Amino acid sequence: ASLHDVRLQPGTVYWQAQQTNLEYLLLLDVDRLVWSFRTQAGLPASGAPYGGWEGPGVELRGHFVGHYLSATAKMWASTHNDTLLAKMSSVVDALHDCQKKMGSGYLSAFPSEFFDRVESIKAVWAPYYTIHKIMQGLLDQYTVAGNSKALDLVVGMANYFSDRVKNVIQKYSIERHWASLNEESGGMNDVLYQLYTITNDQKHLTLAHLFDKPCFLGLLAVQADSISGFHSNTHIPVVIGAQMRYEVTGDLLYKQIATFFMDTINSSHSYATGGTSAGEFWTNPKRLADTLSTENEESCTTYNMLKVSRNLFRWTKELSYADYYERALINGVLSIQRGTDPGVMIYMLPQAPGRSKAVSYHGWGTKYDSFWCCYGTGIESFSKLGDSIYFEEKGDRPVLNIIQYIPSAYNWKAAGLTVNQQLKPISSLDMFLQVSLSTSAKTNGQSATLNVRIPSWTSANGAKATLNDNDLGLMSPGSFLSISKQWNSDDHLSLQFPITLRTEAIKDDRPEYASLQAILFGPFVLAGLSTGDWNAEAGNTSAISDWISPVPSSYNSQLVTFTQESSGKTFVLSSANGSLTMQERPTVDGTDTAIHATFRVHPQDSAGQLDTQGATLKGTSVQIEPFDLPGTVITNNLTQSAQKSSDSLFNIVPGLDGNPNSVSLELGTKPGCFLVIGVDYSVGTKIQVSCKSSLPSINGIFEQAASFVQAAPLRQYHPISFIAKGVKRNFLLEPLYSLRDEFYTVYFNLGA
Repeated sequence: ASLHDVRLQPGTVYWQAQQTNLEYLLLLDVDRLVWSFRTQAGLPASGAPYGGWEGPGVELRGHFVGHYLSATAKMWASTHNDTLLAKMSSVVDALHDCQKKMGSGYLSAFPSEFFDRVESIKAVWAPYYTIHKIMQGLLDQYTVAGNSKALDLVVGMANYFSDRVKNVIQKYSIERHWASLNEESGGMNDVLYQLYTITNDQKHLTLAHLFDKPCFLGLLAVQADSISGFHSNTHIPVVIGAQMRYEVTGDLLYKQIATFFMDTINSSHSYATGGTSAGEFWTNPKRLADTLSTENEESCTTYNMLKVSRNLFRWTKELSYADYYERALINGVLSIQRGTDPGVMIYMLPQAPGRSKAVSYHGWGTKYDSFWCCYGTGIESFSKLGDSIYFEEKGDRPVLNIIQYIPSAYNWKAAGLTVNQQLKPISSLDMFLQVSLSTSAKTNGQSATLNVRIPSWTSANGAKATLNDNDLGLMSPGSFLSISKQWNSDDHLSLQFPITLRTEAIKDDRPEYASLQAILFGPFVLAGLSTGDWNAEAGNTSAISDWISPVPSSYNSQLVTFTQESSGKTFVLSSANGSLTMQERPTVDGTDTAIHATFRVHPQDSAGQLDTQGATLKGTSVQIEPFDLPGTVITNNLTQSAQKSSDSLFNIVPGLDGNPNSVSLELGTKPGCFLVIGVDYSVGTKIQVSCKSSLPSINGIFEQAASFVQAAPLRQYHPISFIAKGVKRNFLLEPLYSLRDEFYTVYFNLGA
């Protein structure tokens, strides 16, 4: 379905991700983006160039501009934002001026001498990779946004490189050209096959063939799982190009190549997130346990694998590809944005125990000084979130396949209908995906077929579908529910899919790693908040509900952060590494500091709640539980214990400093003794226990040291939150995509 016809529903996770990306695209300055292009062409360049991989001394410069053209074309189709239209048109105009100035058809931010080095098999950083991005961006500006000037630029570039590659083959040999492709060359075959469908120019088809990498596609053609050691993101685009070759030529071999490749990745080389690659490379098949690190799942590979699976679904309508798409989109794409911070994305998605998105080789990027490859694919991914929800089939009778459940509206022109899709917010306490599909007819209604996906992760037991309140009968997971009728404005289809918890073993066939399992809730990978411990206690039970349970709804009302002012700064009571300390209040959300400064404070019977102002009723005897250690409580000895007793009770009393907004924490076992902290202290100062009777009050210092403001919690439980039993401690489970800087584990050792 065209992005022009899909609109995401405001206020949803996907819409917010799209809006955050739109904000970033609008922040970027046209003159800074094209600075190196103008300089290379000998034109005046105003402003200053961007940094990172777009810096003027970086050989890959210009690649992000190509991605920007693709992303803005798709984002404009998704939003019809006029400001964005003006920006992207200005970039095309600037590139047109550059190509015209050079006069040869060549267009790049770096000199053509880079290709002399490619052809001489000398070191240079992937110039064809960048050329592919520029050509694809311009082609998207034409096919998606209708800018004919952009098409002229692509044709000029294709003709230039057609002559160049032909000259290399004539001067040296075809082997020399193949050897030059051992450097990352992006999807040159893909974009050239696309261009051929528009121009019907034989030399564009020939050039596309010359970028089909035979040493890699040949392995797949004979169906050998021998991709170990290959650079993942160099070769996935080659497979996408092979898919385009099948669409252009009808050669079934290239369909078989793509099918085998997808099967190989899914069976041997993918993580629970749907992602692939370790340190940017494929490793030995079914040996992923050794690869868990900070450098897993390069974001670019997920972007490209989604293209592969999307094409396979279009050809076959096999729902396994739709299931894969859903898994990789939720866990591998939504995960790479840092909340609503525009222009802050990651390169890798760490999957080892006790890792954080913020702590890897690259960590989080910055708005204007990163521009990594994964920034380019990132801005594209968040510009086309609506492109794989609806798929139309051509024929005498309109047919629409709905394969992703994302709140949205679709203008189904062929049927004269608008389809509105709404979802009830998903919660761990209401373990159903509930979808509402309604139609609005522009005419008197038309006969059409609607096929809706029944996910493979659901259960037939409890699944339900009704059309205008009439039960449609049993449904089979992993299939389509098909409805053919004359649709009218009052038609309403309701779907209810049970969401089950399950574990999934890591793809490793060695017996010693059989205990490494990921936990999923439907399509959501659940990460456990942890700085390294991954030993869960599943026991011998076959029922996952025996060791994983949803976080009760009352728990959010029991969360609190304790603060104090010192030396003009706000400090928070923090529990980390078994110690209670004072830490400076974090200035950003999504950190472990916020987690460590959040406590679940509840009466001994666990039934009590905070009042409407978020303050525990004073005079209550409570237990204090660190947010990330469910079931563990702070003891009167300032240790942590899973054994709840009188030693773990604290009395919340009115603040000793007399401030009506403060409280003091009195030890349940030692009346008159309190948690205290010094005055004018520094970060990391430890909490102590002091008693009024043994410490004289001088100018109210003791009273001040023992008084805390009970503030709103710095962290809340995610609506999808579970507690998993552990060997030494319990784990709080939350969707991986929702985490930002927090430390987590994706896999658990269930055999500890």
